[in-house]
Amino acid sequence: MKLHELSPAPGARTVRRRVGRGIGSGRGKTAGHGHKGQKARAGRGKGPHFEGGQTPLQRRLPKRGFTNIHRKQYSEVKLQDLNLFEGGATVTPEMMVAAGLVRKIGSDGIKILGNGVIEKALTVQAHGFTKSAAAKIEAAGGRVEVI
Repeated sequence: MKLHELSPAPGARTVRRRVGRGIGSGRGKTAGHGHKGQKARAGRGKGPHFEGGQTPLQRRLPKRGFTNIHRKQYSEVKLQDLNLFEGGATVTPEMMVAAGLVRKIGSDGIKILGNGVIEKALTVQAHGFTKSAAAKIEAAGGRVEVI
């Protein structure tokens, strides 16, 4: 096969149908839109929520809740997952990402949760700790460093 022999697959390219171009074309006069009515007008189609003029469901239901603009977005790591590091090591957020504990560091950093038990003395650096996580790390002989 050569460059000049290349062509699109059969049916991949079709000619645009020109409508409203005379009775002999088969799509003249109303151009396939039928006679009169809402669906024959320009800009037709009322969208997925239109209910014939009745107030749509999403407008009948009340609004609920709110968005807290001061919300902190942490990537969370369970305390028991830190056992994969060697005892006496300093665990940084970059090491947690490299070890696969989190996919990426959240916009507000990494927070250590108090789930599980830690068996090694580690120095853990993170952006946040729960009270139980900090207590368990220090009870195991480790240190907590808030970055």
